[in-house]
Amino acid sequence: MISTILLQAAGGAQYTQYIMMGLIVVVFYFFMIRPQIKKQKDQKKYVDEMKKGDKIVTTAGIHGKVVEIADVTILVEVDNGVKIRFDKSAISLEASKALNPPVTKA
Repeated sequence: MISTILLQAAGGAQYTQYIMMGLIVVVFYFFMIRPQIKKQKDQKKYVDEMKKGDKIVTTAGIHGKVVEIADVTILVEVDNGVKIRFDKSAISLEASKALNPPVTKA
């Protein structure tokens, strides 16, 4: 008798499992996936809007000033006359934003 009651209870609760799994997927999307996508878009926008003279920091921690911008690479002056070519994906958004003061429009 008890086994039939437990089997009936387990069979009726399957839809709640699907609802809970759906809620877990939604929570993962809003707390993990969506912020990561936003961060990637911000990184791409920052790299695309970079110009000569901007101070940057690479993901390796190298500080420098942008001298030349190519399609996928940039030339960075790290000291007087010392220039290194980096891939654009090697630029750290958070560290570079701290070096460049925001431009205020008059």
